[in-house]
Amino acid sequence: MSDTTHDGAIVTSAPPSPDEGLTSAQLAAKYGLSVSGARPGLVEYIRQLWGRRHFILAFSSAKLTAQYSQAKLGQLWQVATPLLNAAVYYLIFGLILDSGRGMDKAVFIPFLVTGVFVFTFTQTSVMAGVRSIAGNLGLVRALHFPRAALPISFALQQLQQLMFSMIVLFVIAVSFGSYPSLSWLLILPALALQFVFNIGLALIMARLGSKTPDLAQLMPFVMRTWMYASGVMFSIPVMLAGKPSWIADVLQYNPAAVYMDLVRFALIDGYGASNLPSHVWLVGGLWALLVGVAGFVYFWKAEERYGRG
Repeated sequence: MSDTTHDGAIVTSAPPSPDEGLTSAQLAAKYGLSVSGARPGLVEYIRQLWGRRHFILAFSSAKLTAQYSQAKLGQLWQVATPLLNAAVYYLIFGLILDSGRGMDKAVFIPFLVTGVFVFTFTQTSVMAGVRSIAGNLGLVRALHFPRAALPISFALQQLQQLMFSMIVLFVIAVSFGSYPSLSWLLILPALALQFVFNIGLALIMARLGSKTPDLAQLMPFVMRTWMYASGVMFSIPVMLAGKPSWIADVLQYNPAAVYMDLVRFALIDGYGASNLPSHVWLVGGLWALLVGVAGFVYFWKAEERYGRG
């Protein structure tokens, strides 16, 4: 397209653009463009997360290896730390406070160690989840990947650490007369349910911790309170005998107590079904489903905001 000026010069002008007058949204729709860093749909997000499964496994394994790399005993601390915790709790609650009254010593010691190991699995998953985004901002800002991979990998790291602790737990159980049997296989589904629950809780805490760093300072007090309310060091029905029954029900049906009781029932001879609340497997499954799904969706909703601001 050309025009002639008053002095006879010919000026060529570009034809009007076919995109002239279109809004940004219309241009994006026309050319299939999307906002950089925009949150994908839930199904697509799950697909992307599955595609990063090798990264999740490698990241969790690397973190586990590096955790005690500066200590002389190295990876032995993975077992020694919860074992020392159990020894301290036995000294205070078993010998001094006699919280195991009504239980044979051959039952109480495996009961206590199981409680410490299983609760520590949830406790460390939550604490790692709180810091998973805020403590890895460099990685979050430098690379594009589903951010849920971080809290999931930290929960997986705690599961791997629990596997080392379980070896010690089995030795303790056998030492006090609980020998391997088919019931030990129930430990696998119990820990699987707890793992799903832990992931959901870690995802919730990861989103909260990404915007409120002070939450990491508060959570140890919250977790300690939860531990004392979950029957880690004592039998809830025995300790609350004579109290209103609803108090014991509330404490026994809390998820930490449910998963501890499932592992204790599977592992310890003499810890029978009478010590468990009704429908305990159903309750454990519902806790895992509810917190796992709700935590995942809650975290995904803020996907595009992690690492910004």
